[in-house]
Amino acid sequence: VSVCNRRRESAEAFASDFGVRRVCSHWREVVDDPNVDLVWIGATPYMHAHVSIAALDAGKHVFCQARMARNLAEARAMVAAADRHPELVSAICPPPTGMAGDATMRRLLRRERAVGKIRQVRLLALDGFLPGFESDLHWRHDIEQSGLNALSVGIYAEVLHRWVGRAVNLQAHVDRHVRERRDRVTGEYVSVQVPDSVSVIGELVSGADFVYQWSGTAHLGPTDELWVFGDQGTLKYDGATDCIQHATLDDSALVDVPIPEHERGSWEVEADVIRAVREGGDTGLAPDFRRGEHYMEFLEATMRSARHGQRVYLPLP
Repeated sequence: VSVCNRRRESAEAFASDFGVRRVCSHWREVVDDPNVDLVWIGATPYMHAHVSIAALDAGKHVFCQARMARNLAEARAMVAAADRHPELVSAICPPPTGMAGDATMRRLLRRERAVGKIRQVRLLALDGFLPGFESDLHWRHDIEQSGLNALSVGIYAEVLHRWVGRAVNLQAHVDRHVRERRDRVTGEYVSVQVPDSVSVIGELVSGADFVYQWSGTAHLGPTDELWVFGDQGTLKYDGATDCIQHATLDDSALVDVPIPEHERGSWEVEADVIRAVREGGDTGLAPDFRRGEHYMEFLEATMRSARHGQRVYLPLP
């Protein structure tokens, strides 16, 4: 119905391509448009809280691009706005990571307890999520735009919460391998505050310990791997291929676990949200603002721990 972007030229091009009848010069015009039922926020994180709260208070449903916000305070303000309007749908775009095998992993870990009691969880995500050493400043490097969001920390926290549960304490270390990058607009070199690597250890609510490691500068690093070790076996998920492997204590090697077609997830996020707006019900894998707050809390705890060099306990006050 209405569209707005940072540059009017790109908004007009989008409107032309998709038959949108109104191009706005300011996002507030979209929020205030009486013909708009659902505000779809595709901006970078610095706009998410502002637009989400304004849209909900204007009586609009909200679908917000990931990551939820720049920090936990903004996320909690979004939750408060959603709580003021429980009749409205408020959802966040989920990551594609693990989507294909999500239902199968939850069945194996939660219902069938394929590894027994979880003892240890290991995540390796050295996938070069950020542009490399010589790249110009990207919005993901810009703390004003991205806030505390770093690499795929929030993305994986959301998935891990579904599969193995939330953390109750953690200790983190981060590093910036490239301290300055060139702003492609001004040509000036600016300080980079967003880390290029993040390592976190801690304890899950189940009592299991975890080690999670991310890097955006690991050249030819391995594909994303999640390992879940329990007292009855091992489960492995390959984030690049969505291959699941399992072994019991009696097995000498991991065995492939096929994802049944009726469980295989696919990208239906937009349809799920629109269905929830039209008919009610949940939004599928797209988390509501309350669930989004949980991964923002993990992210905030990680950065607080790294900043102060000490263990942080969750939930955060």
